[in-house]
Amino acid sequence: MFAAVVPPDHVVEDLDEFLEVRRDAAPFRWAGAEQLHLTLAFLASVPDRALDDLVERLGRAAARRTPFAARVAGGGAFPNAARARVLWAGLDLDEASGTELDRLATGARAAAAKAGIEVDGQRFRPHLTVARLGRPAEVSNWVRLLDAYAGPPWTVDRLALVASYLGEGPRGRPRYEVVEELPFGP
Repeated sequence: MFAAVVPPDHVVEDLDEFLEVRRDAAPFRWAGAEQLHLTLAFLASVPDRALDDLVERLGRAAARRTPFAARVAGGGAFPNAARARVLWAGLDLDEASGTELDRLATGARAAAAKAGIEVDGQRFRPHLTVARLGRPAEVSNWVRLLDAYAGPPWTVDRLALVASYLGEGPRGRPRYEVVEELPFGP
């Protein structure tokens, strides 16, 4: 499972249309529109007995947040453009929105930890994975292409808890199912 921000359909459709006409140019494992999200906390294993507690704690974490403006824009590669394994789209956030997103990620991670669930310890870097590469490759041209992208703005106003079913999606990819949507604010 993972806690995430799932952009609304019109935002995902815009990014997907931008990528669709370019996908044939590279043999990457491209993420489908149904897989585009911003992971806040990766939860490798959530026991059934901990799920209700997790949802309750995530709900409290979300309730402490204020809606904020976001836009998918720009991009990059992990670990870097010279030896990329992942190609990603970024977020355009003003300072207040960036702070709110960081607090949301911190709150989601803390909620999971307090529910007794191990959280991936990597540093939070806001991004939407758009492609994975089978082996490291130089992708500077792709990063420049993503840098030219700016999608429609939207208001982030909820946190999603998403279940991941490995191998059950199209072409053996994971299938994601939103288990719970937790609104911001009191």
